[in-house]
Amino acid sequence: MTEPTSAPYPQEELLPVPEGAARATSSAAKGARTAAENLPVARVVVDTPLPHLDRPFDYLVPASMDADAAPGCRVRVRFAGQLADGFLLERLADSEHQGRLAFLERVVSPEPVLTAEIAGLARAVADRYAGTLSDVLRLAVPPRHARVEAEARPDAGQGSAPEAGSVSPVTWSGDAWAAYPAGERFLTALAEGLSPRAVWPALPGTGEGGPSWPRAIAAAVRAALASGRGAVAVVPDGKDVALVARALGDTPHVAITAELGPAERYRRWLRILRGEVRAVVGTRAAAFAPVADLGLAVIWDDGDDVHSDRHAPYPHAREVLALRAHRAEAGMLIGGYAVTAEAAQLVASGWAGPLVPPREEVRAKAPRVRPAGDDAELARDEAARAARLPSLAWRALRHGLETGPVLVQVPRRGYLPALACQHCRAPARCGAQRLPGPVCSGPLALRNGHAAPYCRWCGRIAGDWRCPSCGGTRVRAVVVGARRTAEELGRAFPSVTVKTSGRDGVLATVGTAPALVVATPGAEPVPEDGYSAAVLLDGWALLGRPDLRAAEEALRRWMNAAALARPGAEVVVLADSAVSVVQALLRWDPVTFAERELADRAELGFPPAVRMATLTGPPAAVREMLADTRLPDGAQVLGPVPVDGGLERAMVRVPRDRGPVLAKVLKGASGVRSARKAADVVRVNIDPLDLI
Repeated sequence: MTEPTSAPYPQEELLPVPEGAARATSSAAKGARTAAENLPVARVVVDTPLPHLDRPFDYLVPASMDADAAPGCRVRVRFAGQLADGFLLERLADSEHQGRLAFLERVVSPEPVLTAEIAGLARAVADRYAGTLSDVLRLAVPPRHARVEAEARPDAGQGSAPEAGSVSPVTWSGDAWAAYPAGERFLTALAEGLSPRAVWPALPGTGEGGPSWPRAIAAAVRAALASGRGAVAVVPDGKDVALVARALGDTPHVAITAELGPAERYRRWLRILRGEVRAVVGTRAAAFAPVADLGLAVIWDDGDDVHSDRHAPYPHAREVLALRAHRAEAGMLIGGYAVTAEAAQLVASGWAGPLVPPREEVRAKAPRVRPAGDDAELARDEAARAARLPSLAWRALRHGLETGPVLVQVPRRGYLPALACQHCRAPARCGAQRLPGPVCSGPLALRNGHAAPYCRWCGRIAGDWRCPSCGGTRVRAVVVGARRTAEELGRAFPSVTVKTSGRDGVLATVGTAPALVVATPGAEPVPEDGYSAAVLLDGWALLGRPDLRAAEEALRRWMNAAALARPGAEVVVLADSAVSVVQALLRWDPVTFAERELADRAELGFPPAVRMATLTGPPAAVREMLADTRLPDGAQVLGPVPVDGGLERAMVRVPRDRGPVLAKVLKGASGVRSARKAADVVRVNIDPLDLI
């Protein structure tokens, strides 16, 4: 932990106490209080967003709170003249601070909710992302629920792992990894107490039990449990949590998702903390689950942007788990149908090894992918032409519906999310005056085929819209969403049931009966026996995004959808076959694509080959922070450039081994601005996903 400050505390942060060996304090309002005889000093991390106060502070433990003030408990302290929440990190015999110390105001709960391991991990994550410890702890420790905390609990050993003899033996099997030459060795190493780390491009395909990857993760978790250690598995969403939880079956585990609600979520989190279970599966918050003696950390589909937290300091679950596995000397498994450049970097550095299936297994289980980007011929059926289906896609859907459900992936949600003038093709924009500011100019969209256009920014109905360029009053679709696609396919296949899955409602599963399933990326329902065919529409919408990760993200979304098809089923992708990412999909070769992507980024100087930080804020504030910051050797400053909302953004690039130094100096610069009480905030983000 960060060393406590050696400078005198500001007087407004303290209750006055006289000098003396006992360090007792007196207050007319509170009466006389004496410090605890044993370990009277409490080191506390105070919940404050100010970067220049990101350090632990020392307080005195009143004798009346001696029994409850245990390391890891929640406390209330007097800080800057106000009561503030905090966590008690440790008890000490004396303090290095030579001034006066204030007493703890209250022990909120004696439950030691912050373990030493999670406190150290939170400190490492804060340093990695140039953030504060209190910000990370808000992500790591869920809010207290007093009623749940007061429920029946073990009489002793709270917050600690059960003894080795009390852990029920767990049996494991390597059947789920039989297709991987190194799979059995990986599981055996886990069961023997070793810590292997691997990047795992999973085989596609589904069976009667659904996809095979949840069973493989469950087998790895059981192998770690068999060694007497714990395991944490992080997956993108609740649907994936349910798949892994079902695969774990009777193996004692806890599933944590945001949908549980605060009470149930805290109840399950306490079961982990108290050592009642050692296996956890959940979404990104589960990366901080207080599992004792961690033996394995798993993350599935690490390229999904939901693994990146949208709250400061914006940590990514993959990096959190990698830090945790490194600190705890635990194993790690990074899995997915696709492979990210970050995972390829871990293999290239030697930190992890590849866990790949042989090519003959890939050919046996992969679908048959065909591109339709060069197919200018539309199906002869008039309804299919209206549905934007090339003849190849039309035939694939028609033949697939003869034997089961078919999947249609649409990269855009909604009905018609972008419109343009039908005559001159100028984008249709809102013309409403938004007082006291200028005209809104937001994009117009349609909710359904009978509604008037509306503004996606201000919500105004634009029934009187007129093109400012040519005066036209009619609009055309620029981008077609999932609901409009479902409507068009319903007309093309009038006798077939059409199901949709997206933000308005996600289907978890789909049966074996013939049906058209229209889904947005990530919302594809899991078929009971695999899709008999799939069509991946509008590939240009994914590949044409102004994003550093556009190609990588397109391959990830395509492979996640195509992997749900039956082995040998026809999958049609509407994209140019000459593009390298399409070729990777056709060959089902994510490893080679990730290695080439990493090499390209190294040549161009992009993460993960380098470390990059963005500074976003008002123009004057960004420039002032850059001028006042002593950047590490080899740093390059790109920008600042204007971004939305009148802000500017600058990027700072350093070699990968200088990343910790960059995070330290940027955090220090934020602390200087905080201490000066600068009016404008500059947001610092290390290796952000939305770099471009």
